Amino acid sequence: MPQNADNVLDHFELFRGPEYQQMLANKKKMFENPRDPAEVERIREWAKTPEYKEKNFAREALTVNPAKACQPLGAVFVAVGFEHTIPFVHGSQGCVAYYRSHLSRHFKEPSSCVSSSMTEDAAVFGGLNNMIDGLANTYSMYKPKMIAVSTTCMAEVIGDDLNAFIKTAKEKGSVPQEYDVPFAHTPAFVGSHVTGYDNAIKGVLEHFWDGKAGTAPKLVREPNEKINFIGGFDGYTVGNLREVKRIFGLMGVDYTILGDNSEVFDTPTDGEFRMYDGGTTLEEAANAVHAKATISMQEYCTEKTLPFIANHGQEVVAFNHPVGVKGTDEFLMAISRISGKEIPEELAKERGRLVDAIADSNAHIHGKKFAIYGDPDLCLGLAAFLLELGAEPTHVLATNGNQKWADKVQKLFDSSPFGQNCNVYPGRDLWHMRSLLFTEPVDFLIGNTYGKYLERDTGTPLIRIGFPVFDRHHHHRRPVWGYQGGMNVLITILDKIFDTIDQNTIVPAKTDYSFDIIR
Repeated sequence: MPQNADNVLDHFELFRGPEYQQMLANKKKMFENPRDPAEVERIREWAKTPEYKEKNFAREALTVNPAKACQPLGAVFVAVGFEHTIPFVHGSQGCVAYYRSHLSRHFKEPSSCVSSSMTEDAAVFGGLNNMIDGLANTYSMYKPKMIAVSTTCMAEVIGDDLNAFIKTAKEKGSVPQEYDVPFAHTPAFVGSHVTGYDNAIKGVLEHFWDGKAGTAPKLVREPNEKINFIGGFDGYTVGNLREVKRIFGLMGVDYTILGDNSEVFDTPTDGEFRMYDGGTTLEEAANAVHAKATISMQEYCTEKTLPFIANHGQEVVAFNHPVGVKGTDEFLMAISRISGKEIPEELAKERGRLVDAIADSNAHIHGKKFAIYGDPDLCLGLAAFLLELGAEPTHVLATNGNQKWADKVQKLFDSSPFGQNCNVYPGRDLWHMRSLLFTEPVDFLIGNTYGKYLERDTGTPLIRIGFPVFDRHHHHRRPVWGYQGGMNVLITILDKIFDTIDQNTIVPAKTDYSFDIIR
């Protein structure tokens, strides 16, 4: 092989060398059951046709590349938002490695999470002993203030009872009797990461508000003027929660963010390892029962949590990942109404700057067609912003979106002349999106990192907005909520538009008549 210590080749060049090319060719010939290249090309071209699209959309028993993750990922995301809390996943080590790597690759931060390390014997006899030993080890080794338990497929299939297991573990001395161990059943074979988020945040609140699984008196609500805020599963949690805190500070609002993981996913490099950093305090989580109202920025991340909170006497308000002018207007007006606080002039100026920026760039976005995929709330927020910009969100797809969500997206389309030729696709996957991009092409695709394969396959330029974003760095540090966040999204979209124009006008004396310095 050509690699040596004196001349270390980057992998971009290394695997193009003749030795590697021969090795890869041999592997393909001997092990990959190759077919006639002409037949492969014929099938590939057929898979771009309306005929194939019809067959693709008719499938029922197969999912190809779903645009979602599984429930426990959302539960882990919730757990690290509380002070000195470690997520404990009752299942196999391999599952937990997936959740940790997914979060670490997106946020570029270590993601702490432990497993009960269930193996084949636990699948047969149950995972009680794994829970007893796992809680004891976690408590003694990592010194958390709270352990938040969730489940994977294995534990759910065999029917492990978390409430009973945790009580037994406490009786065995794994953790003190009064120690906080909230839990949520998060079967990975149904729902998605947003369902897991919902189950987990509800589990934490239920633990503190409703008597800690029967071991303490239920809290009696004594209403105050605070507002609870729930961000939902959000790949921009670092930038977004800081922006929300800034807005609340400018308005003078007394608030509690439930599940504040903005610090643990953005720790500094200063010589100190922080397994835990920031987070909602356990006292704040308990006292949140007394708040005047709770606001969720993502309705479909809190479908069970908000009714639970409403049943405790609070007003609840839900948004759909508000992006842009109207979305931020509605958010701020709700905060103002509930708190009685005026919207300050500084925020009004920020609104005016966003409106000015939209006016400056409208000619480049107006009429452009976009395909969007991702979580239900994110898709709604982005589609609303695109309509606001005069663009057409032609295809909006959410694998974890249901018919109720689809009806809401259609209502959004019907509210704007730019939505008349747009369609919504609940429960569909990225292989469906591929057919749409070939048969009903658009100008740009908006979604997470996995869209780069669609970009390569269909030639549709990808704008990376969503979770996860693995192949670009630090997007999560910028907000997409608020007027400042709307400005960030606008700039992200415009940069891709201009990059695409430049790429399409770059050949000297052939296409460079529009290779302009000024756009």
